[in-house]
Amino acid sequence: MSDALVLLRPYWLLALPLIALVAMIVARRSRGLAGWERAVDPRLLAAMQRLGSVVPGTARRTWLPILIAAPIVLGLAGPGMRDANPPTFRNLDGIVLAMDVSRSVAEGGGLEDAKAAAQLVLQRAGARPVMLIVFAGDAFVATAFTTDPEALGSTLAVLDAETVPATGSRPDRALALARQTLADANILNGDVVLITDGDGLGPATVAETETMRAAGMHVSTIFVEPTERPGDMPVPDPAGLQRMAEAGDGFYAAANEPWSVAEGIGQRAASRLESSDYAVLFVTDYGRYLLILALFPALGLFRRTS
Repeated sequence: MSDALVLLRPYWLLALPLIALVAMIVARRSRGLAGWERAVDPRLLAAMQRLGSVVPGTARRTWLPILIAAPIVLGLAGPGMRDANPPTFRNLDGIVLAMDVSRSVAEGGGLEDAKAAAQLVLQRAGARPVMLIVFAGDAFVATAFTTDPEALGSTLAVLDAETVPATGSRPDRALALARQTLADANILNGDVVLITDGDGLGPATVAETETMRAAGMHVSTIFVEPTERPGDMPVPDPAGLQRMAEAGDGFYAAANEPWSVAEGIGQRAASRLESSDYAVLFVTDYGRYLLILALFPALGLFRRTS
């Protein structure tokens, strides 16, 4: 039932039998002379009682700590009520990571730096959903939008030169796929991060960048510098990637120092939300209100005795 009473921390109820046991021990020891009749000579004790120097104890005040502890324990157990229709929201600000896994990046020695840069952007994403696109001669969606960084991070870790079988490098197709995916997901304010060595930049890539900016999206670039360059490898183009970032109203950085891109995107706080169809389990904890019951017996601790 949606309105059923639940206990969020039921293990605290195990303290109730312990409290009851302590209460019985304290009550038994507080009555009479609390064991002094066994420690004092009976004739001396009788004489002291005749003189009024010995007053038998009472268990009344010893129960006050018990009456205070019981509602506190019940409050810590977390009694709550399930909310039948809690409000849920979906973030309309998203991030797309477009990772180049072409031969020039995978075999050029820069793939690990590219992965590390993507991980940093992922960590700075905050509550914004992130998805991953991989491309070489063609572009493919590797993961759907997710707010779980560990799930996407595990996919990033296994990327290699065999991930996309199509040869070449087509960043324009990656951008087109990112734009279409953002539109299909109803993302109103998207950030696309293109992580590549600059191979394949051309008029189609520039045109796609301008289209995305006109649609309210931002294109940032991270340059992956190769450490090895066989003779047939294309020449890297960091200047072209920097111009792309400027045209896409985004940020530019090198893969070994991606801070400006990660921090820049991270500062764009998610500000657009809509109601979500996902159902969540929401419980209102009323345990704090039980602490009020502990206040009344606590007042007895401040009572002055003659």
